Amino acid sequence: MAEAEAQDLATTVEDNETPASETAEEGAAAAAAAASSFDTAPAASAPVPPQVHDLCRDMFEKTTEYLQGELLSTSEEYVLLEKLNKMTTAKYSDMSSLSKDLTVMMDELNDKYRNLQPYLDQIDQLDSTVGKLEQSAYQLDSYSKKLEAKLRQLDKR
Repeated sequence: MAEAEAQDLATTVEDNETPASETAEEGAAAAAAAASSFDTAPAASAPVPPQVHDLCRDMFEKTTEYLQGELLSTSEEYVLLEKLNKMTTAKYSDMSSLSKDLTVMMDELNDKYRNLQPYLDQIDQLDSTVGKLEQSAYQLDSYSKKLEAKLRQLDKR
């Protein structure tokens, strides 16, 4: 029965063949003949119908479109990644410049502080001396009040 179907299919193919498709069908027949050496089914050597060629062509066109879309997508991702890298490089360059400026300013402030340090030490000494003088003044005030109280007691007698 398979041989009868193959014969009917071959007759249909021969009736519908056009000269433009002869080379494609010859190529398909050669491919089928090569495949038949691996396949033991007798239907493998039958001619390929034109619908199969149309379907194969359609499949290859759609596969080509798909692969082109994938390549375009990948290419656009690389362009985006390149832009991101450039932006990141610019940002880090700005941050590096800012940190260098801050370092210079910090060094200048440290130099100014070192230059002011002797004066700050003098202020601390003066504050300490004023504290001692204030304490002495309180003691002197306390002592003078005691003396005044004693003097009043002596005047009353």
